[in-house]
Amino acid sequence: MEPYEKMDQITYKMMAHDQGSAKRIQHFLKVHRFAQLIGRGEQLDEHTQFVLECAALVHDIGIGPCKEKYGRCDGTMQEKEGPTYARALLEEFQLPQEDVERICYLVAHHHSYDQIQGMDYQILVEADFLVNFYEDNMGPETVRETMYRVFKTKTGQTLCRMMFGLQE
Repeated sequence: MEPYEKMDQITYKMMAHDQGSAKRIQHFLKVHRFAQLIGRGEQLDEHTQFVLECAALVHDIGIGPCKEKYGRCDGTMQEKEGPTYARALLEEFQLPQEDVERICYLVAHHHSYDQIQGMDYQILVEADFLVNFYEDNMGPETVRETMYRVFKTKTGQTLCRMMFGLQE
């Protein structure tokens, strides 16, 4: 199976996982596309790009289970519960174990911004913020401050400025 075919199958599996929640499905699809765009803009190698895109698709896989289990789903809970569900979903696709581990690591840390290691991690965080800024209707000052504090890629910064009308 070609990488893009695996990506499509992972997308369908995630849609089935989040069935009935158009909001969550729309969210991960948008995060995936922004991650894809930023990764390509930053010229990631093919393997890192694939891992990034898989992580973007499954990054919030823990939300539904957390809501069922605890009645809530803050970022810390998502990071705690998400990797178990991500691993189960990804292992169906016979991905290399080190890729599954990296994707699960990204799921387990995508709300932790103080020790970002690796371009895949950086880009996933930026893509998630781009979507959350809009979905959570964050004000321009919050967007600007977060962009300056968290965004490191030129592509992510450019997209943020374009989307929210920020000056350089």
